Amino acid sequence: MAEQRIAIVTGGNRGIGLEISRQLAGLGIKVILGSRDAARGVAAAGELAAAGLPVEARQLDVSSAKSISECMSWVRRDVGRLDILVNNAGIMIEEGDADPLEELEMIRETMQTNVYGPFLLSRLATPIMKSRRYGRIVNLSSGMGSLIEMGAGYIAYRLSKGGINIVTRVIAAETEGMGILVNSVDPGWVRTAMGGQGATRSVEKGAETAVWLATLPDNGPTGSFFRDRKPIAW
Repeated sequence: MAEQRIAIVTGGNRGIGLEISRQLAGLGIKVILGSRDAARGVAAAGELAAAGLPVEARQLDVSSAKSISECMSWVRRDVGRLDILVNNAGIMIEEGDADPLEELEMIRETMQTNVYGPFLLSRLATPIMKSRRYGRIVNLSSGMGSLIEMGAGYIAYRLSKGGINIVTRVIAAETEGMGILVNSVDPGWVRTAMGGQGATRSVEKGAETAVWLATLPDNGPTGSFFRDRKPIAW
């Protein structure tokens, strides 16, 4: 009997993260649902567990190096393995009337959550994955971070999504041939608290490609950017 895979999904208490957790757990993968707010994480995990899915909550604030380090120490000590990391948690805090100094602070805060946190999580996860020669890292990006699709506005968010794409490429190159596949995904415009109710996609559709990348076969792609399971330009 095959060993049960273990996944961490950050920002798993709502939106795309919750749906990714639901879909992965539906495949029999044990999901550690990371949530900055511990109570909300417990409530979300409880909802999935009540449906018979293998999910447990873990407090994890991706803007905090201390929270990330504590979580990953717990994984190494008490869980003993990590097969899948989905860096889903992210923020968009743009304000159209911000002055340049305010805009700079928004960039710093956005990068902390959307890039530096996923970078540290990935750095701490890869040694665990290398030890078993198996790992899947999925970074939630956006077409707004694609240079070829770049436009005006939302510079903090765009910088962060361009940054997470760089994290993807570098870590993919550094782990090539080690059984670890690292990719970015653009989920599209999804009906979530961030995307709004006018968005064109359901959370189920938004989660679909991330789940596919999280469960790639050993000969799957690495170091690429996907939308709807198809590679797109950086």
